[in-house]
Amino acid sequence: MRDKVVIITGGSSGIGKALAKEFGSHGSKILITGRNKEQLQSTVEELKTKGITAAGFVADVSDEHDNRLMAEEAIKKFGTIDILINNAGISMRALFEEVDLSVIKKVMDINFFGALYATKYCLPEIIKNKGSVIGISSIAGYRGLPGRAGYSASKFALNGFLEVLRTEYLKRDVHVLTACPGFTASNIRKRSLTKDGTMQGESPRKEEEMMSAEVCARHIYKATVNRRRSIILTTQGKFAVFLNKWLPGLADRLVYNVMAREANAPIS
Repeated sequence: MRDKVVIITGGSSGIGKALAKEFGSHGSKILITGRNKEQLQSTVEELKTKGITAAGFVADVSDEHDNRLMAEEAIKKFGTIDILINNAGISMRALFEEVDLSVIKKVMDINFFGALYATKYCLPEIIKNKGSVIGISSIAGYRGLPGRAGYSASKFALNGFLEVLRTEYLKRDVHVLTACPGFTASNIRKRSLTKDGTMQGESPRKEEEMMSAEVCARHIYKATVNRRRSIILTTQGKFAVFLNKWLPGLADRLVYNVMAREANAPIS
């Protein structure tokens, strides 16, 4: 990964920030994006203090125009693009019958269309370099989670898109990785949208008991180096995917019970 140019969307916090540190520590040149200019610049400065070549670009991943400018900025600064990590994401938590449909649209715009736009504009350089497209998906992309209709739908869509991309470029040596972290400590649950689109504010789960963003990033880095097609992290995540494939009826009941134990769960 030394001297590889890596774009990470949503790279100013959580898994994205951990990925920037992980790839950067191995000599990659990093461009991170985010909507908050101050937070983005703070992360870039932190990366630079660690000796990492890094730059930030203020962008809304759900805006197609911003994604085109992002790709142009990476080429302008570093000359090319080797790896795109579609990390930017948002979650939601509400029963489908109660949620405002604008919430689901917003989640789809960021989690799914954001990845499409970014990939579209970075792909020509990635094809040229036989590089990598990485999607940070979720166990929710394999197994629908109650109260997360928009989130699960966006991740199922992302998984399908990455599978298409992997197959289309099978004979052109483009690497496509679907990374499913499972429950990982990050800000995504605190920023999760409620039924009316307001932020949840507090995580309903015990963040301290989850896999850290840094450990998650190390797994994704290794999978990128080894050009893996997919990784599913955490024992709970692997068990959920296995069970959903072979015993889907039992998976329905177990997933319901697990999600119902969350604080202030929309199901009981």
